[in-house]
Amino acid sequence: MAKEEEKKKPKYNMWQNVCYMLRMACRANAVSVILLCILVSVLQLASNITKMLISPVILSYVEKASPLNELLAVIIGFAVMQMAWSGLLSYAGSCKMAGRVTVRSRIIGDIFWKTCTTSYPNLWNRDIVKLKEKAYKVTSGNDEATEDIWNTLTGILLNIGGFVLYLLMLTAVEPIVILITILTTVASYVVNRYGKRWRYKHRDEVAEYDNKTWYVLARTGETKLAKDMRIFGMQDWLLDVYDSTMRAYKGYFARRERTLWLGDLANAILAFLRNGIAYVYLIHMTLEQGLPASQFLLYFAAVSGFTKWIGGILDKLAKLYEQSLDISMLREYLDTPEPFLMEAGEHIAPDSYSSYKLELKNVSFRYPEAEEDTIHQMNLTIEPGEKLAIVGLNGAGKTTLVKLLCGFYDPTEGEVLLNGTDIRRYNRKEYYSLFSAVFQRFSVLEVTLAENVAQTDYDINMERVKECVEKAGLTEQIAELPQKYDTHIGRLVFEDGVELSGGEMQRLMLARALYKDAPIIILDEPTAALDPLAESDIYQKYNEMMGERTSVYISHRLASTRFCDRVIYLKNGRITEEGTHEELLRRSGEYAELFEVQRKYYREEKSDGTEE
Repeated sequence: MAKEEEKKKPKYNMWQNVCYMLRMACRANAVSVILLCILVSVLQLASNITKMLISPVILSYVEKASPLNELLAVIIGFAVMQMAWSGLLSYAGSCKMAGRVTVRSRIIGDIFWKTCTTSYPNLWNRDIVKLKEKAYKVTSGNDEATEDIWNTLTGILLNIGGFVLYLLMLTAVEPIVILITILTTVASYVVNRYGKRWRYKHRDEVAEYDNKTWYVLARTGETKLAKDMRIFGMQDWLLDVYDSTMRAYKGYFARRERTLWLGDLANAILAFLRNGIAYVYLIHMTLEQGLPASQFLLYFAAVSGFTKWIGGILDKLAKLYEQSLDISMLREYLDTPEPFLMEAGEHIAPDSYSSYKLELKNVSFRYPEAEEDTIHQMNLTIEPGEKLAIVGLNGAGKTTLVKLLCGFYDPTEGEVLLNGTDIRRYNRKEYYSLFSAVFQRFSVLEVTLAENVAQTDYDINMERVKECVEKAGLTEQIAELPQKYDTHIGRLVFEDGVELSGGEMQRLMLARALYKDAPIIILDEPTAALDPLAESDIYQKYNEMMGERTSVYISHRLASTRFCDRVIYLKNGRITEEGTHEELLRRSGEYAELFEVQRKYYREEKSDGTEE
């Protein structure tokens, strides 16, 4: 994967990404972070120059046999300056941290918004999912690219400033010495760069080991897995997975250390060559031209510092390039094109509950990378206010049909129509507002019960929440809860949270569907985990509460949806039977056969005493 990423040219170059971060600082009202980068680089440069001058200046006063009071004044002056630079740097650094976090938080907000609002197909596109994971990764901490880039930019400004100043200081030194210093420094950079590139190329390998290790550690600590670990003796197996991962980890570190050791050896040789030439030249100036010891010390410090600034510029630019690659992938995720009209499109005029007609016209649908269609040339009309049941065996296409009706996917062929208009022309967010749905895997957040019903944490209409909860048949259970409607659901976030039973959770979902008050209700096998009697009771509740709303029910238990106006039986993505429950039974087709099998099964359960 690392090789594929390197071959792929980033969409945005390094300077475009720097400009992006500067714009984000302005958008986040954190322009101070830019100014502080400049200030910190200036203060660090002043501190470095002060440190470099201390010894040569004091030595020059000693050479001139200056009075003790002058020498002490110089020492104290340098000490005060260094304390001032240190204090200002500490203060500026702490101020810069706040701005850096503010900018990163703003970017995280953009990622959250993109993830929550992007078109549904984007959530299942492998390439987009990888970009999303990378976007979260590069905003996950202070050391990641979206925050550490400010340190990199500060370092570039610092090193460029130091390079210019030190170059001016070395004008008295032979150009050949400066040239050799530059060449050996660049060579050292190339060697170091090789080591860094090696680690960068193998970052996915390390990430894989990290993921496996932490996955095993996290799973073994979960109470849900505790019973299975003991019954099936999974301990040894999990330990083997952990040990094999650690062995691979150690192998990686052994290869890395061998690579870095060779680089360190090459750096030591280059440093010896560079410093040796500088020493020889400065000693020659001292012996032949009478160069004072203080100037000898100053020039040698300047040569060493000059090397540091050159290497610093190259190193920071290389780091900026790597950070740019991460930021580029982040931006590619945020700029992912939307296949649906999420912001534009025609508006949907508000209408009464019984005025929305849904229609599938010659619809076929094939999932990406699938070899055949899941839905085949389907024609279906759902009249306003109709209660429609969709049944069939697993894999018949029931859930896919619901996704098409809800507008989560567009058909591969044909049209999905709302009141005769292709839904692709509508604003998709407004189209979603027409639906209230309870899916087999529904979302319950670790917030209060009232917030779960209202699906928001502000402007909650508590009277309406209580009304919907009462209609859903959950009032008595809530009355027994410690904090009533302010009781937290789940125990992962809040210690005082409660766990609802399956039936209670279904009634909570019914209350949530009622609270939204949408004209079209979709129920996609939300009661699959319940027993037949509990499921029938829940569906009856839904039926009583729906009123004039258009309702679409999916269930694998045929008897649960006998109250519906119409039942369609799906097989291999096609409607093979259609009619009321009684009509389909009289036809003695596949629907009637499946119903008889289920009825016989439940009768046998009841005779065994296992089903009340």
